[in-house]
Amino acid sequence: MNINYFLRKQNLLISKISTEFVRTDYLEYLKEDEKLVGIIGSRGVGKTTLLLQYLKESTAKYLYFSADDVVFQDLRLYELVDEAYSLGRKLIVIDEIHKYRNWAGEIKNIYDSFPDIKIRISGSSMINILFEKYDLSRRLVLYRVPHLSFREFLSMQKKEHFEVLKFGDILSNAEQLSSNLVFKHDDLFGLFREYLEYGAYPFFIEGKKNFSQKLFNALDKVINEDIPSLNKIDYAHIIVFKKLIFRLIEAGKPFQVNVAKLSREFGISEPTLYTYFDILEKSRIITPIKKYSKKVSKKPEKLLFSNTNILYSYANEFDKEVEIGTVRETFFVNCFDKIFYSDIGDFRVDKYIFEIGGRGKSFKQIKDIENSYVVADIDYTVDDKKIPLWLFGFLG
Repeated sequence: MNINYFLRKQNLLISKISTEFVRTDYLEYLKEDEKLVGIIGSRGVGKTTLLLQYLKESTAKYLYFSADDVVFQDLRLYELVDEAYSLGRKLIVIDEIHKYRNWAGEIKNIYDSFPDIKIRISGSSMINILFEKYDLSRRLVLYRVPHLSFREFLSMQKKEHFEVLKFGDILSNAEQLSSNLVFKHDDLFGLFREYLEYGAYPFFIEGKKNFSQKLFNALDKVINEDIPSLNKIDYAHIIVFKKLIFRLIEAGKPFQVNVAKLSREFGISEPTLYTYFDILEKSRIITPIKKYSKKVSKKPEKLLFSNTNILYSYANEFDKEVEIGTVRETFFVNCFDKIFYSDIGDFRVDKYIFEIGGRGKSFKQIKDIENSYVVADIDYTVDDKKIPLWLFGFLG
């Protein structure tokens, strides 16, 4: 086996990688003093960039390669690592690990066979489905890399660091926080509009013109390649995922779920439909929203896309208009890890009720409701109870 091909390729890639913008928190995960660390996330969120930036800072002797490299397809992972180790390379970084058929079993063998080696991997959002049967759960420390927050997008555009805001501070101090940021950066609200359409993935820096098509192509690969290969789903069922996505776009407004009707329409059982919802959620294509209730329910009340860029990309592909109300709700929902649909107002986070709307949105629908707020699509506020929508983009 000739390892020189991979060494030459890694050196070229690392020499060209930029460190002008670094997602510091996620880079720190890779630097942890753990033997085996993995980062997962949807296509396009910048996992490869993070791995290369990590290596650019490293003083260790390393080997980097991608498991989807055409040369790697005919090689055994264990043998390549063994050769690298014999050359003193004790940091092994493997991109797109899920592309290698028996990755979990061989990573376990490598972990057990080389006591002083460090391994860093990246993979699909659904990679955790696979490692349990190989007992990697107690060996592999796994972190998820999300799409760019509005705060991160702003940092990239302005080449300036912006602090993460706490949820409680936004609720109690929206007037000062929003006015300070807007008065200092008079293009902030305009940049927020741009972010909604193309700012959630770092590859927007390659150009806005083809961003939507590139994102659609990435999503299409998730559905046509990642989902069937990682979930043992018959390729004939992939059409169900595509039909469901089309229904979300066709609805215009946040899609209200009727499980019985959808299962009949798609010709699948209700349990299978719930499984498909779960897969699309793990793939970071949709975000199911359950209704707030003290009873545990697996039924989502509404389905939204996992960020507004996906919404715009699919709408462009299917030649559909995008409802601004859906854009607002999609953005707001995906600022939180745990959020519920609410009969009062629109959404509930913890004990707080939020009504989402445009500039003229009033308090009428949540009048006299304790712990309630209007979230308005405005640049800044003079009322701490009426919070600019974009400000929640500083939570991450």
